[in-house]
Amino acid sequence: MDEPRTRTRITSALPWAGYGLLAAAVGLGTAHALAALTVPATSPVLAVGSAVIDLTPTPVKEWAIRSFGAADKAVLVGSVLVGVLALAAVSGLLARRRLRYGATLLLLLVAVAAAAVLGRPAARATDLLPCLLAGASSVAALAWLAGAHRAQAAPAAGGRRGVLLAVGTLAVVAAAGGAIGRLVSGLRLRPEDVALPAPATPVPPLPDDLGGRVPGITPWRTPTGDFYRVDTRLDVPVIDSADWSLTVDGDVAREVTLSFDDLLAMDLVERDITLTCVSNAVGGPYAGGARWLGVRLTDVLDLAGVGEGADQILSTDVGGMTISTPLALATDGRDSLLAVGMNGAALPREHGFPVRLVVPGLYGFIGATKWVTRLTLTTYAERSAYWTDRGWATDAPIKPSARIDTPRPLAVLDAGEVVVGGIAWAQGDGGVAGVQVRIDGGPWRDAVLGPDAGDGYWRQWYLRWDATEGSHRIAARTLTGDGAAQTAARADPFPSGASGWHELIVTVG
Repeated sequence: MDEPRTRTRITSALPWAGYGLLAAAVGLGTAHALAALTVPATSPVLAVGSAVIDLTPTPVKEWAIRSFGAADKAVLVGSVLVGVLALAAVSGLLARRRLRYGATLLLLLVAVAAAAVLGRPAARATDLLPCLLAGASSVAALAWLAGAHRAQAAPAAGGRRGVLLAVGTLAVVAAAGGAIGRLVSGLRLRPEDVALPAPATPVPPLPDDLGGRVPGITPWRTPTGDFYRVDTRLDVPVIDSADWSLTVDGDVAREVTLSFDDLLAMDLVERDITLTCVSNAVGGPYAGGARWLGVRLTDVLDLAGVGEGADQILSTDVGGMTISTPLALATDGRDSLLAVGMNGAALPREHGFPVRLVVPGLYGFIGATKWVTRLTLTTYAERSAYWTDRGWATDAPIKPSARIDTPRPLAVLDAGEVVVGGIAWAQGDGGVAGVQVRIDGGPWRDAVLGPDAGDGYWRQWYLRWDATEGSHRIAARTLTGDGAAQTAARADPFPSGASGWHELIVTVG
């Protein structure tokens, strides 16, 4: 007999939950627009999301990357939004009793975002402006909605028209703020028109790859738009090349600061280099091959004169993110670059424009700093970087690996000739000398290798297999130039990269 009363209570509470949601939407929309016009990373949702990334345990991060792939950031931002909106609905319900209760909860949410903004390495007091706007606009919106709701019973108030006017106006404000933020962000992310000089030491064009002969195989050169992106940033820094500079300091004979034009005036070199993320699981997608244009890292370090005590290069990006690179590995004769170009054009913003570090043979978390602005020569005993503080290895060469691109796992194939193919890399180990394939635990068979572009670049491979009916397990491994075979020992990405043979099961019918 209490069901009608319960239904009435729920029905009467729903508008208030909606008021809290709309008030929060107004705050987030206006704050997002202001952040897009100033510093995108100060957007409350992005700031909280970035703080969540920093506080998330490594196993959870690795699970998210495995489970969601390139969508991990979208999932994170969406999760933060869901949590904020749920609490915003509660603020509306609290405002039903007392406006100050709901307003206090909204301001507490803003305070959490403000703490996240101030926790950024390069935070300034002015970075709080989007949060302050979010707090003021959301509380003002909630107050208007609450006042309009309570006044609607009065005839002089015009009935429900006051509520409808408030809801309609605030909905427009929230939508406009979000739209302005997206528009400005899109305009800011447009590539800068940069004319890069020709390299002093170009490399010849890559020979034709195996793509025409082996459908489904990874392109030998990864198109820029398809190149993987794994980093901790939820926004993409927008840096004007005219405002960018690189400082080399620490254990050096002299501190050096270079502008973008200074860097372009130095001898530029082209190199074909494969990058791999340490989070890449066996057979995973986080590897890519590209042609990079840049200045040799050693040429820049020589300008400063490296001291005898340093054992690491601590690189810092525009937002204060730090990465440590072993000095001995970065300067052992490999073509480590301060890259300004990728696949014949300036770096895209999401891949580090205007300048990034590219160290062949090292996983990206210790050798591929994007948006780099500082190189500090120091020691591991004196300074530690972001990933070092989280228990990742300091010396992490890329492990040899062969990936099977075709056929796909669990594929159903016709009996007869099947082409097994993929990509393999073995940087710092004499390159890829061979790839072998094994079917159902049988003998290893040598695959046909594609062209060779040097030890720092991957190679395509394929094997023709006469497939018979039934379920089959396919495995592949790399043979390196120094005579070693890729290890079968399985290891997770943490702390120094995954290892083990890539294996998959297919069905032949």
